[in-house]
Amino acid sequence: MKKNILLLSIKPEYAKKIFEAETKTIELRRVRPRLTEGDIVIVYVSSPEKVFVGSFEVDNVMEIQASRQEIRNFWNQYKDYVGISRQEFENYYRGASLVVGIFIKNIRIFEKPVELNRLQEELSYLRPPQSYRYLQEKEFEIIKHLGENKRALMTDEYNPE
Repeated sequence: MKKNILLLSIKPEYAKKIFEAETKTIELRRVRPRLTEGDIVIVYVSSPEKVFVGSFEVDNVMEIQASRQEIRNFWNQYKDYVGISRQEFENYYRGASLVVGIFIKNIRIFEKPVELNRLQEELSYLRPPQSYRYLQEKEFEIIKHLGENKRALMTDEYNPE
């Protein structure tokens, strides 16, 4: 089965928690992208950095209805993995209909972050999404080649205690 490849825009502070501090192992969203275990996510760090920093593999995707009780339960179970405060979490999901958690594994950091203007020399039509967009295999290969994977942070599947 062909893997989905998703280009995901993430704010700098949260990207750092995934790629540098490794304290964020669940990426939160309000809309569920078409992802399953084994799919690949390329991360674009939004303004002011405007760079592609690496990728990760999807371990799992959890989707729940955003009722007050379900939001509370999700927070209580996964608060140590989401990389944000309770206040930020509650503000983010205020008025949402879904809570989506993308569980992260096998982080790959690019040796050289790929600046947006450099990528557009190769793929002039590619614009970073507000949230996310799907990539073709060829686009993924170009981004990966420009970044030259430096190392892989192999992680076990997410396993709550």
